[in-house]
Amino acid sequence: MQEQTTEKPKPLSKTQKRHHIPDYEQLFQENASTEKDGKPSGIYKLILKQNRWKMLLSTLLGLIKHSPVLVIPLFTAEIINAMVAGGPDTGKKIALYCIILSIFIVQNIPSHILREWYNNSMLRTIEAGLRNTLIRKLQHLSLTYHKELESGKIQAKFLRDIAAIEVLNRQFTNILLPEIVNILVYVVIAASKSWIVTLFFAAVIPVNLLVITFFKKTISNANRTFRKENEEVSAKVSNMIDMIPITKAHGLEHKEINALEQKIRQLREQGLLVDKTNARFGSVSWVISQIMSLLCLIFTVSMAYRGVIEIGDVVMFQSYFNAISNALRGLIAIYPELSKGIESVDSLSEIILSKEIEDNRGKIPLRYVHGTVQFQNVTYCYPKADEPTIKDFSLSVEPGECIAFVGSSGSGKSTLMNMIIGFMYPTEGQLLIDGKPIEMLNLSKYRHFLSVVPQNSVLFTGSIRENITYGMPKISEEQLHNIVHLANIDEFLGQLPNGLNTQVGENGANLSGGQKQRISIARALIRDPKILILDEATSALDNISEYHVQQAINHLTKGRTTFIVAHRLSTIRNADRIVVMDHGRCVEMGTYDELVAKKGSFYQLKSLNDTLSETE
Repeated sequence: MQEQTTEKPKPLSKTQKRHHIPDYEQLFQENASTEKDGKPSGIYKLILKQNRWKMLLSTLLGLIKHSPVLVIPLFTAEIINAMVAGGPDTGKKIALYCIILSIFIVQNIPSHILREWYNNSMLRTIEAGLRNTLIRKLQHLSLTYHKELESGKIQAKFLRDIAAIEVLNRQFTNILLPEIVNILVYVVIAASKSWIVTLFFAAVIPVNLLVITFFKKTISNANRTFRKENEEVSAKVSNMIDMIPITKAHGLEHKEINALEQKIRQLREQGLLVDKTNARFGSVSWVISQIMSLLCLIFTVSMAYRGVIEIGDVVMFQSYFNAISNALRGLIAIYPELSKGIESVDSLSEIILSKEIEDNRGKIPLRYVHGTVQFQNVTYCYPKADEPTIKDFSLSVEPGECIAFVGSSGSGKSTLMNMIIGFMYPTEGQLLIDGKPIEMLNLSKYRHFLSVVPQNSVLFTGSIRENITYGMPKISEEQLHNIVHLANIDEFLGQLPNGLNTQVGENGANLSGGQKQRISIARALIRDPKILILDEATSALDNISEYHVQQAINHLTKGRTTFIVAHRLSTIRNADRIVVMDHGRCVEMGTYDELVAKKGSFYQLKSLNDTLSETE
């Protein structure tokens, strides 16, 4: 029976809130549904909105920290005006102004420390949330999606794009918001002194906005193209590293260097185009800023000369105008980085908004699996393929049975295994697990009862112990050593420097193929699976390694529903049934002896297999 939960998540404690990492996938989804074109700026606005009160407090603390710079021109003007006016209280006025100014300056130390701590805490949480969101999504995406998207591009998105968004966040909170607030304060102070000069100040803003508008499209396009070129290079480098053994074996190093050099050359040219655009943007904005500053000086001096404003106010207005102009120029200068960050948000959304996910919501969470597997007239056709890979396939497997699949490459054996794992669903017909359609199952729960031993062992950097107990933290030493014995690992364990604690290196680089495969078998065995899949687990091994691995497999298959994809037919002699596949169809089925006696397709495969074995 399908279980449904109506329990609301418990509210987080203060400690949990402090260490909580947000998940922004819902914000990406919300933006995609509300924005007609799903603009990345809309996603970023939602992230900012979610943190608006924190942003406001950070800005307020920044204003307090920056207050000395805001008031220095004001007090300087007052001191100059007091000196020009003269009088018996001039010294006292100047001393009072200096004391007040000193207080403003000294308070910068605690306010700066407090603001930086608070602001950095907020930004680190947002950055962690983006990484967390991307990792969660990558884990939920289908295997088909991962096969289509090159790993190098994923790395580029995880490293470069999130780094660009980090810069965007810091530019937003450390420059954009503070400078906008500072401009408003400068304008208010100037307005309190002279509305005429303030109106002149106001003319600066539209001029600078025109500069941004003029360069906006060019900068955005250049950043987008550069980002895509960067992803292409990352993908090529990742592929090159994987291909190094093949490249060196065939003496093709020069070919690989030339191919990658061409990509790097294209990336360099695109990078130079971005730099050239940014340089033009920066130089034009600087020249305009200086011209406006000169005009302000002429305007205020003329007003002082006519007695409209005091002499000290010329210094104040010029200081504030330069501050406003510099702030605007600073805002303009960071626009390329803001554009790059927004483009990176768009890049992340390509993954986060992908619909190719395994959605287990509302599906049956199996508490136990008996191991009954039934294919009922199953057909499977890969997307964009002309013909189905599996055609009208039927098979009923009872708990504890061992079923072997044989056939030429492309006959559909691995596709059937992927369907049992839940990586893909039948396009026609049904696959039932314990009588339930696999589409109705919570695959995450179901796979707890399933283990896979692939042809190429997948080991991660860590100890042998960690690789065997991956995802199983509560295994006792007695259980572990029993599994090590059953997987025939103790045959070579004594030769290793630190036994089970020996580090295996990336992909098990310091172990032989047979040793890595036995570790994979131990990893499968320790999970005590109800359904076991062995995908050509001995095909890449020599005879001696195959013997040791086969001994481990014999222990592994006992009492479990087992599916074996076999390359060497001698390894499936004891299978309950052998299914012979050809072009996606089952052409023969029976025991080893029955199929040999029949002298059909299996017999022909066996004869060819025996001939190849004799020539090895």
